[in-house]
Amino acid sequence: MSTPVDLADYQHQLGPVLIGRGTTVDIRAIEGLGQVALRSSDVEPPGEDGLWLGPDYYGGRTVRIDAAVKNSGNSAAVLDTVALLQDASDTAAVRGQAGTTLDLRVKFPGRPARVLRGRLRKFEPDLTTLKHGYVPLDLEFQTADHRYYADTSDSTSMPLGGLTEGGVTFPLQMPFTIEGDPSAVGRPGYIQVDGSAPTWPVIRVNGPCANPIITHVTSGRTLTVQTTMTAGEWVEIDTRPGWRTVLRENGGSVPLAPTSRIDQFVLTPGLNEIRWSATDNTLTSTLAVTWWPAYKAL
Repeated sequence: MSTPVDLADYQHQLGPVLIGRGTTVDIRAIEGLGQVALRSSDVEPPGEDGLWLGPDYYGGRTVRIDAAVKNSGNSAAVLDTVALLQDASDTAAVRGQAGTTLDLRVKFPGRPARVLRGRLRKFEPDLTTLKHGYVPLDLEFQTADHRYYADTSDSTSMPLGGLTEGGVTFPLQMPFTIEGDPSAVGRPGYIQVDGSAPTWPVIRVNGPCANPIITHVTSGRTLTVQTTMTAGEWVEIDTRPGWRTVLRENGGSVPLAPTSRIDQFVLTPGLNEIRWSATDNTLTSTLAVTWWPAYKAL
């Protein structure tokens, strides 16, 4: 994964294109960075005053950007910038399948860069004043959820098991079934999650092993993968909203046990504990967890 470009205050990035301060794309206003629309379940009780308040669910965030491309006397350069912005969302990687998104990075004073994941839903240049090197732009960016994410991901990797000072007893019987021990040196399985909102991880199990079970000890949620992997093979569980996939290295899908709730396997801000177990004849399989700290507000 490439390192993101450092952004100055009031400088933003839509896909690969820098906009805002210090660029030829002047931003006059950005709307939609506050509370998003709610899907409520409120009910008016019959025969009495008041309201029965049901659960509230947030929709996606619609970010509206009022901008203009400025390059006095150079119409070709203006159109080149317009084309770059339009091309950013017109790729198979963005719109070629369900769940794929484009990043909108925003940077404001007093905060590091934050990332919104979504797609460009409106791109309307006004070419009336193109001959003057000035083209107003009306942009709408629709996010997949209401959260802001950290600019870079955090990750950790843990072996299948750790040996404590107690050692092992011989003879050993194959195959081994080892459970991760967070009390081992380095306390594998304990991760500190930054942010102010829950976030969904991407989990990769690297073989050789069979039927791995991953448990989020903090909540008790468990994911049981029903497959066998040889050395060099892996299974990736993407729990993020809009994705929710369990795929092998060859792109094939893998079943989870019926009791596995991928939508509820979430990391919470603060200390989290992950444990996992599997059947492994070699004790060389590993588990990797990657997550993006999430924030409720900028």
